[in-house]
Amino acid sequence: MRKSQPKKIPLAPDPKFNDKLVTRFVNNLMWEGKKSGAYIIFYDALDKVAKQTGENGYEVWKKALSNITPGVEVRSRRIGGATFQIPAEVRADRKISLSIKWMVKYSRDRNGRSMADKLANEIVAASKGEGAAFKKKEDTHRMAEANKAFAHFRI
Repeated sequence: MRKSQPKKIPLAPDPKFNDKLVTRFVNNLMWEGKKSGAYIIFYDALDKVAKQTGENGYEVWKKALSNITPGVEVRSRRIGGATFQIPAEVRADRKISLSIKWMVKYSRDRNGRSMADKLANEIVAASKGEGAAFKKKEDTHRMAEANKAFAHFRI
């Protein structure tokens, strides 16, 4: 086990929007170390979002991410031979990670021609409060609500 937590390496902001969150998203979207390809997919998706909605694609993407960011989740805890799902608040860093991972995962699962199309459709759906990633957030919140009785077991 480590003696101390490893240092966080600071991310470089992306070239177009100068935003570290975009870099973080692209790093999750990246496949086999092809970062430039991931940037192309991301920027194409934002262009398609802008055409579909008539709004700024970057703003729609930020709204979509905030819509699918979870507030609470359940954590398993073993107490006296039984495993309980205990609701817990999500750390700020983990909230962002979860929302990014869900958006990338569910856009990959969508059907469409290219990854840019799939990502654009998922962004538009999430910004409206629809889509698989938004459903995942709702399910997570519902699970936490259902297990609220076990909140006193919290660590």
